[in-house]
Amino acid sequence: MPGRRRKNPDHPSATGPGTQPAESLLPADFELADLYGAHGSDDEDADDQPVLVPPVRLLPEDELAAQAAAVPLLARAIRLARWAAPTRPVDELGDLLPADQVAAARHLGLAPAEDGGTSRPKAGGIPEDSVLEALRIWSLASDLELVVPAHDAEGNRVAGPSQELAPVEAGDVEAVLELWLSAAEVISELAAEIEPLDAEPDAGEQADEDRAEELLSQYEEVQAEAAELLDEALQVLYEATAFAQPGQETVPLGVLAALLVVPDGEEPDEEMLGDITDVMVALDPMLSDLEEIGLLEYQPIDPELFEEAEEEIEGEAAAAEARAAVSPEADDAEAARFGLVKLTPLGQYGIRQWLLDKGYDAPLIGEYATGDAAALLQGIAEAVNVLPEQEIQVWVAGREPVGAARELLEAARGNDPVAPLRRMLAQLAIGELGEAVEPAVREVLDDRELGGAARALLLSQGAANVPEPDRPMVLWTTVDTYAGQLLDLAGDAELERELIARMPVADDPAGFFGELWRVEHPYTAQVLETIGELHPDKRVAKEARKAAFKARSRN
Repeated sequence: MPGRRRKNPDHPSATGPGTQPAESLLPADFELADLYGAHGSDDEDADDQPVLVPPVRLLPEDELAAQAAAVPLLARAIRLARWAAPTRPVDELGDLLPADQVAAARHLGLAPAEDGGTSRPKAGGIPEDSVLEALRIWSLASDLELVVPAHDAEGNRVAGPSQELAPVEAGDVEAVLELWLSAAEVISELAAEIEPLDAEPDAGEQADEDRAEELLSQYEEVQAEAAELLDEALQVLYEATAFAQPGQETVPLGVLAALLVVPDGEEPDEEMLGDITDVMVALDPMLSDLEEIGLLEYQPIDPELFEEAEEEIEGEAAAAEARAAVSPEADDAEAARFGLVKLTPLGQYGIRQWLLDKGYDAPLIGEYATGDAAALLQGIAEAVNVLPEQEIQVWVAGREPVGAARELLEAARGNDPVAPLRRMLAQLAIGELGEAVEPAVREVLDDRELGGAARALLLSQGAANVPEPDRPMVLWTTVDTYAGQLLDLAGDAELERELIARMPVADDPAGFFGELWRVEHPYTAQVLETIGELHPDKRVAKEARKAAFKARSRN
């Protein structure tokens, strides 16, 4: 849907003044896709829908930079770049020559040093894998421009450390994080590279240009699909990390694959189960590659599962594996066999940067908690996607309760279009401050705008001697409460129906709405119209529509 998509707390006074508060309901209580997918109405083009990325909390940048510098792959690339000083001879492709390939492997500790490392080593004598790994790290250092090509005095091709190396070695936070981001991009691109199944035509034979173009097209298509799959998987992991409780950020690979395959609200059929297995197998090596750069922690699929599957009929095996992988009944050990993945703080930082680069709004928790109470409430009320409870918790931390409560109550006043939502959020925030706020809350018991919610808050905290509100205050607070919640739901018809269905309408709806339409509140008519449209009881709905007409006519 256009605009906002946020499911906030049920207002504590949702059932009217003098009753206990309802349980707060935050975005984390809903399906991930509900917030991230920003689903609109059925007649809207899904491609036109805004994608709302959930807010996250990042580590301080100096801590992230320290983690980035400690990633072994990146640390080796930095070390190898410094080893190249002042220059090392390279071939026309920029690769190290054979003798230096061996020296690089030994310098990185991939092979034992020769003669204590004091003399120039001879080519050979160490495992080929060690040399290939050294070349891979040299290639990464080149891609990151830690080493750059040049020519020596005799015109020979050489390469040596670039100016980019010094600030990284000095621990400059911005330089280290920028380097890590670049390395993560390189590794993610390489992770999505799939070898073509068909060999490229021999250039020495009669050229078959059509076939060559066909193979190239297939190859590019496979790469694009792999990159898109990896991109979607990382975005879902970012979501899961945003909503997960501390210590619960790990996602089983089967669950991740199911989120990518199964439409929201559906149960997987046999075909989807096969697709889930395919996605798991495709992601397995790519996620392993990304673990190396510190973007995530990954426990790969147990290889024995593939051997077990070969003993069964292929289709049945795939479906059985997928069922086991996504089964909520699976114990931790069984689920772990199908792969486990967890986004690291570095990965969270990196994916957010990629989302920002793509033009997405990827907010941070606490963005609206840096100012006064008015800025907090107005910012949350107008934000497209936000986790209100998280913002409020950041704001109230360390504040003196009574003074903070008074500030929130003052900021909640008004009759502007979002004032009911501000009052709802203010009540949630004051509740976070604890029982010490009672003196400030009692000060507004006679206030028409705040008195009803103040009574509900005091009752929720077990306060004694809370006076009953008069009838006009009850009616005004009822309209204001439902107006705030309807503003918060922002047109989500399903949740609006649930809200209206729970409305405590008396046995005499005609009499109740006969009072309600007379309430002088900017949203009286809109609230009555919504009740008339969505209430499941036809008699109640009819009386609400009649009352809405009277409210409109009065204005």
